[in-house]
Amino acid sequence: MIKKFCLTLMVLSGLQLQAQNEYRFNLEEAISFALDSNYTAINARRDIAKAIKQKWETTATGLPQIDAEITYQNQLKQPVTLIPAEITGGDPGTFVPVVFGTQHNASATATLNQLIFDGSYLVGLQAARAFLDFSENANEKTRLEVRKGVINAYGSVLLSEELLAIFNKNKEAVEKNLFETRKIYENGLAEEEDVEQLEITLLDLEINIQNTERTLAIAKQMFNVALGLDIGVPTVLTQDLDQLAQENIQLSFMDQSLNVEDNVDYKIAFNLTEQRSLEMKLEKSRALPRLNAFVNYGTSAFSNEFDLLNSGQPWFQSSVLGVNMSIPILSSGMRSAKTQRAKIALDQAETELEQTIQNIRLEHDSAKNNYQFSIDKYNNAKKNLNLAERIENKNQIKFTEGIASSFELRQAQTQLYTAQQQYFQSMLDLINTKAELETVLNTPQLRN
Repeated sequence: MIKKFCLTLMVLSGLQLQAQNEYRFNLEEAISFALDSNYTAINARRDIAKAIKQKWETTATGLPQIDAEITYQNQLKQPVTLIPAEITGGDPGTFVPVVFGTQHNASATATLNQLIFDGSYLVGLQAARAFLDFSENANEKTRLEVRKGVINAYGSVLLSEELLAIFNKNKEAVEKNLFETRKIYENGLAEEEDVEQLEITLLDLEINIQNTERTLAIAKQMFNVALGLDIGVPTVLTQDLDQLAQENIQLSFMDQSLNVEDNVDYKIAFNLTEQRSLEMKLEKSRALPRLNAFVNYGTSAFSNEFDLLNSGQPWFQSSVLGVNMSIPILSSGMRSAKTQRAKIALDQAETELEQTIQNIRLEHDSAKNNYQFSIDKYNNAKKNLNLAERIENKNQIKFTEGIASSFELRQAQTQLYTAQQQYFQSMLDLINTKAELETVLNTPQLRN
């Protein structure tokens, strides 16, 4: 009894641990999880953090800068200078070697630098702000792509699950037919071809089942990667494909107008024109003077013995206050060429912006058309499936009664299996085309 009790506790603990490690998601939960944990989304947020640091880095260059310098020198071999001997009472025309200075020298200096005016600094501040906007827009685009990728991966898993379930159901029905037909054939009331046709159908189903099982395993791994999970972590999807398809049939969504400026590709292209404009302003600013101010304070000590840190050692103070102005005068046309090159780059960026606007409008019209087509295809596939089920059912009855041949039954079954796959695929297409249209319209907005 004790052993059985301990074994039960171990099993229950294992089940509890497995339940804790298992993730369960509906589609919206999966999207929210991915926006926080997807690998690309994480790095996009880091790009924003880098841009914020770069903005402050640029700002700080115009703020006070303090540097300190400490120097110690030991003149192992002091330099010798020759002076006229007449100074020391020697003969004219002769020289006396003299050593100037001390063997040990030390100094400590602190300098405060302050930028007063620099045109490139002002442009740099604007460029840092523009780069931060670009990083935020790039993050928004990443989040939209992550959302679309999760929807696609979620639907792909559901599609594989639905196909696997329907293939297994079809296999059970064919196995039952095959068993009954074999018995009838053994009693001499059916032809061998009837059995063989059903065996062919069964083999096809078994191959499809094996392939779908592998596809499902890969689809789940891709779903985990889209969410930022280890591919081996068990995940359970709590919605089915039909429910998801019904939620995504929204004809009123087709009437939503396009605001090009809301599209993230437009925002990024506009950022590029801003950057090119600032680059041109930067080249122009290089023709302006640069003005800096500085003040320093230092102290120095000298001795022939290494006693610079003794309390009696004298230290001599010094301080300088100054202003430095750098004025560009002649660059032999270099600054002008750089400015003209920046202007050409700006013109290119503006042309690319116009092209982006046209591409967005085209993409919107294409996405609307694809979405409408996917809805029509879904409705048509649903009707075809109902018809195929009725045809297969009629042929099944005729075959049982000996009116229809096994070849006719196989044709009806193959038609049904094709209609089933097209029906489930149409649901996935509907979900994905809706996500594509939402991405173009930036609905919902996923900036943060």
